[in-house]
Amino acid sequence: MTIRLYYHPYSRAAGTLWALEEAGVPYELQVTDIMRGEQKAPELLAKNAMGKLPTLVDGDVVVTEAAAICLYLADRYAAGRLAPALDDPRRGTYLRWSFFAPGVIEPAVMAHSGKWEVREVAAGWGNYAAMLAAAHSAIADRPYVLGDEFSMADVVFGGTLRFMLEFKQIEPTPLFQAYVDRLNARPAYQRAHERNQAMRKQLGLQ
Repeated sequence: MTIRLYYHPYSRAAGTLWALEEAGVPYELQVTDIMRGEQKAPELLAKNAMGKLPTLVDGDVVVTEAAAICLYLADRYAAGRLAPALDDPRRGTYLRWSFFAPGVIEPAVMAHSGKWEVREVAAGWGNYAAMLAAAHSAIADRPYVLGDEFSMADVVFGGTLRFMLEFKQIEPTPLFQAYVDRLNARPAYQRAHERNQAMRKQLGLQ
């Protein structure tokens, strides 16, 4: 059964296309007009109570949250290729940086740009400077999160860095930019990017 992705090119579902292309599984897009609030329609709320994109349906399985969808696809369809095996010592690093992206990078950037007043000891993301230092350490001496081998962790972690660089929410350090450039050169990313661009044009968003 073909995977269905509830999608709009101006949502996080745009990044999910990259994960699907890397996994190499057939999928179809259910275009959901977020400008008209279709993500809050009863059909989608029944699958994702948050009324958010992306929402992925794989047979009887429903997965929401962009990072969770990536890890699900890697474990189910690309285990050993895009996801370390459960008994692989690298599994810890893989999970660590996959969860670091939504759990630390995103809130730290939001807190910094919004000038939130939070107590560092109470905030799970620490502070902006610490986040940047930690993110650098993930790729400081290696091409990818797991070393020489690309994994779905790079889709999650690297995709987040790409977004933050594109919208100038983090400093474009040479290390970050070189890493994102490597990711952008991947054929799967280029296919996803081209499809996102085509969908924007098709929907009159360009």
